[in-house]
Amino acid sequence: MSRWGRWLILVVLAGGVSTGRGVLAQAPADPQSQPRTDNKNDRQLYKELATPYKKWLDEDVTYILSGDERKGFLQLQTNEEREQYIEAFWQRRNPDQDSLENSFKEEHYRRIAYANERFGAGVQGWRTDRGRMYIMWGPPTSKESRTHGENYERPLSEGGGTTRTYAFETWNYNYVEGLGSNITLEFVDTSGTNEFHLSWDPSEKDALLNTPIGLTLAEERGESNKGDRFFTSGDGSRIGAPAAGSMSPRSLNQFERLELYAKVFTPPPVKFKDLEALVSSRIVRNQMNFSYQTDNLRITGDTVLVPITVQIPNQEMAYQNRDGIHTATVNLFARVSTLTGRVVQTFEDEIRRDIPDSLLQQSLKGSSIYQKSLPLRPGLYRLDIVLKDTSSGDVGVVNTRLAVQAFADDKLTASTLILADEMTPVATREIGLGQFVIGSTKVRPKIDRTFRTNQPMGIFLQLYSLKVDETTHKNNASVDVEILQGDKSVFQAKQTSQEMSQTGEQITLEKILPAGSLAPGKYKLQVRVTDTLSNQTISRSADFTVTAAETPPAAARSSSGR
Repeated sequence: MSRWGRWLILVVLAGGVSTGRGVLAQAPADPQSQPRTDNKNDRQLYKELATPYKKWLDEDVTYILSGDERKGFLQLQTNEEREQYIEAFWQRRNPDQDSLENSFKEEHYRRIAYANERFGAGVQGWRTDRGRMYIMWGPPTSKESRTHGENYERPLSEGGGTTRTYAFETWNYNYVEGLGSNITLEFVDTSGTNEFHLSWDPSEKDALLNTPIGLTLAEERGESNKGDRFFTSGDGSRIGAPAAGSMSPRSLNQFERLELYAKVFTPPPVKFKDLEALVSSRIVRNQMNFSYQTDNLRITGDTVLVPITVQIPNQEMAYQNRDGIHTATVNLFARVSTLTGRVVQTFEDEIRRDIPDSLLQQSLKGSSIYQKSLPLRPGLYRLDIVLKDTSSGDVGVVNTRLAVQAFADDKLTASTLILADEMTPVATREIGLGQFVIGSTKVRPKIDRTFRTNQPMGIFLQLYSLKVDETTHKNNASVDVEILQGDKSVFQAKQTSQEMSQTGEQITLEKILPAGSLAPGKYKLQVRVTDTLSNQTISRSADFTVTAAETPPAAARSSSGR
C-alpha cells in the first residue's frame, strides 16, 4: 500500500479530513470495509508493534478505544503515522477546538492516576472494575459505602428485612451520555481483600444469602422461603420479591440490569471533531527572572504525569494601582516538543496578583506560583516556557531539556521526591482537580527548597510495582525517612505500609517533617523504601535549607491561575 493510501486511512479513521468548514469523510462503520495490510490479521500486526504503542493500546486508551479505531491503528506501518494517529485520536475528543489544551485528555489521565491511588487491590487501580468505571464514566454523582459485616436494611423493593453484607459500594449517576439517566452501579467485595467487582446481581452483597437468617419480610412471615428467590428473579440472581405494597423499580428489572451491565463496558461515545492547526509563539530574549520545576509520577506503564511548576518573584511583576488594589498580570505560554521538533503539548494561562496597598511591601518579598500537569510518554523532550508581563512588556524565557522517566512494570520504582510548603487533603468534590492536586492531596512544591523554621515542610513520594502477596492480596513495605546535616543524623522516622493502610501495588508517602525543630542550616533528606516480599530497595534524596523566621513573617506565597 502506498504512503498516501496509509495516510488516508489514518485521517479517515481519526474522524475525517478537515477543510476548515466541515468533515469530508468519516470512518466507515462496517469493519469489513476496513483495508488490510499485506494480508496480516490483527493479531499478527499487534505482535509486531513496538512496546510503547502496545502499552498505549492496552493501558492508556484500552477503555475508550473503539474496535474500528484499534483496527485502524494496527494497520499503520510507520511510527510517524502512529504518532500522527495518536494526536488525531485525542484531538477528535477535544471539547474545545479553539483551545490549545485538550481537557478531555488531561481529565482521562487524571482519572487513571486517581484510580491507581484509590482502587488498587492486588492489581493496579486502573485494572479494577471500580477503576475502569471511573475512567470511562467519571466520578459518580453520589456514592454509598458499606463495610464487611454491617447490618443492612433492605429497601422494600428488594423484599425488606435485615441482613448483613459484604463490603459494597453503590455509585449513582444522574446522567451519563451513552448510558442514560439514573444509572446505578454496584461493586461488591465478597473476598474481603478490597477487590470490589461490578455486580449485576443485587443479592450478591448479602453475606447471609446461603444461611437460614437474613430473611426478607415475606420470608419472616412464612409467606415464602429463600429458595423461592431464584424462581422469582428468573435471571439467576437471588434478590427477594418486593414487599407487599411496594413496586420494583426499573433499575431492578432483570433485562435493564443485564443491558446496563453490557453497556458500561462499551467505550464512551465520541463526538467527531474537525482538526485545527496549532499556533506557536515567537521566542525573545530573557528579561524576567523566574524558576521552574518538573516532576514525574506514573499513571500507566507508558504514560507519566508531569507537573510543570513555575514560580515568579512578586518583585519581578509590574503592578497597576487602582482604588488601593495593586494588580499585576503575567501571561504564560508553554510548549513541549520532541527533539525533532514535533509539538506534543501546548498550554497557556494567566497568572494574576491582586494585593491591597497595606500588604504590597510585604508581598513583594514573596512569590507567585503556577502549575500545569501534563500526561507524557517517557523520553526526552524540549520544554519552552515564555512569560510576558502585560504591564511592562517584560518577557521571561526558558528553553530546556525535559526528561520524562520510564517506570518499569516488574520492579520497584518511585516518583520524584517532592518537597512542599503546603500539603493538605482536599474536599471530596475537588479530588484530582485543580493546580497542585495529586489524587486527594494538594501538594504545592517549594522550588527553592528553603523553609523557614515557622513553615511546614511536607514530603510527597509515590512507590510503584510493590509485590502483593497472592494469598492476602497485601504488600509488605517499610519506609525509612532520615534527615542529615553533614554526616550527622538529626531526624529518623520509620513507617510500614500496614500503618499507612495502603495494601496495593502502589503506596503514597505523605509526611510533614519538623522544620521548626531544625536549626538554620543546610540539610539532606533521604527516603529509603524496602519491599520485603520482593527484596527490593529504592532510595530518593533531596537537599534543603532551613532559615530563621522573620519578624514579622513574610507574607505567605500565593498561587493564581485559571
